[in-house]
Amino acid sequence: METILHTPGHLPLDRVDVWFQDEARFGQQNQTSRIWAAKGSRPRVVKQQQFDYAICLAQCVRAMATRRALISPLVNKEVMKQHLKLISETTEPGRHAVVVVDGAGWHTFDTASPFTNVSLVKLPAYSPELNPMEQVWQWLRQRCLSNRVFRGYEEIVEQVSRAWNTFIADVERVKTLCWREWIIWSIN
Repeated sequence: METILHTPGHLPLDRVDVWFQDEARFGQQNQTSRIWAAKGSRPRVVKQQQFDYAICLAQCVRAMATRRALISPLVNKEVMKQHLKLISETTEPGRHAVVVVDGAGWHTFDTASPFTNVSLVKLPAYSPELNPMEQVWQWLRQRCLSNRVFRGYEEIVEQVSRAWNTFIADVERVKTLCWREWIIWSIN
């Protein structure tokens, strides 16, 4: 009911953009993944023990033309408001952004209240498979950020930015990972 109250009813569905939003932590406690090696060899991979990290808040819109990200040393309601401000500024005049979020503590309806063209829709609890951003994080970790050593926060930010730009450079890859059949109602 709360979602319905926060979504404008006067706009036709063809003026509504569905965005998927999520955040992920990347840092020195990075994951290891498989690597190519000569048969019979035992390759070594360094696993850091330090705790520097950066939070990447990102989203993709169903139209796939816009993919935005914000990198921060922490995440809270203020950072979420900054992120929603990016979405609000990107949304064309006369359109409305419905941002699909999970149940994180900073994904509250009051974070969207300063923006007249943004509303939040919460996913059901324990349903990360409904948010395509989860596959984006997996792609970034497996293809760009695993088996890495970072000197500190600045290098983490630089490498996460580079990984994000690599991801969004291929529009077909973005479409493949971010498209969901169940949002087809919003395209007509």
